[in-house]
Amino acid sequence: MFRLENKIVVVTGSNGLLGKKISKACKAQGATVIGADLKFDQSEDQEVFQIKMDITSQESVKEAITAIISKFGRIDGWINNAYPRTKDWGLKIEDIPFDSWRMNVDMHLNGYFLCCREVLETMKKQKGGSVINMSSIYGLVGPDFTVYDGTDMTMPAAYAAIKGGINNLSRYLAAAYGPYGIRVNCVSPGGIFDNQPASFVESYGSKVPLRRMGNAEDIMGPIVFLLTDESSYITGHNLLVDGGWTAI
Repeated sequence: MFRLENKIVVVTGSNGLLGKKISKACKAQGATVIGADLKFDQSEDQEVFQIKMDITSQESVKEAITAIISKFGRIDGWINNAYPRTKDWGLKIEDIPFDSWRMNVDMHLNGYFLCCREVLETMKKQKGGSVINMSSIYGLVGPDFTVYDGTDMTMPAAYAAIKGGINNLSRYLAAAYGPYGIRVNCVSPGGIFDNQPASFVESYGSKVPLRRMGNAEDIMGPIVFLLTDESSYITGHNLLVDGGWTAI
């Protein structure tokens, strides 16, 4: 059970913190994995096929999907994990230039829409497939700003708008493409440890029922599950992987 043998799975943003782990987890369960990213991973232990793709470019997405279909014949799973953002990402809301806000929404939310539309039309011809959109707890609930006290960090306002949009876009797509045997779901992690300041890690963990931040490995099982045939009756769902953050 919960295996991915003979499945062709594409991971966007495959060279990021989560992307590398997602690719490795899918491969470990038997999938043929294609990492789609702007940059190639040059490490010697790279075990997935790589293709250059920019989720903000319609031409790039179309060309990548065409190349994948030409080489592998189909796409069974697609994980929208890329995280494009501007260089000034992370400003407090009162300091965000409007052009920056608009650009971030365009790159991230509209990039996910573009990838979804193109791959779903491909899956429609196949009469099946599974799309997973990486979202966040902050697409569902507002932030607790006290966890950032004593740091220069904040929760970017555009992130909330983007992830909230991705959640409802996913529900829409699940309804639209369900009749073709295609499933569309979200996975929403809570805070993931990435060498943040110790005060933030301690504060965040104290507010989570499981009393810790998540790690990349915590997200892998839920993603693999939503790609497998064992989840074949789950679509339009937002799977929260947050240690209980949204339960309280």
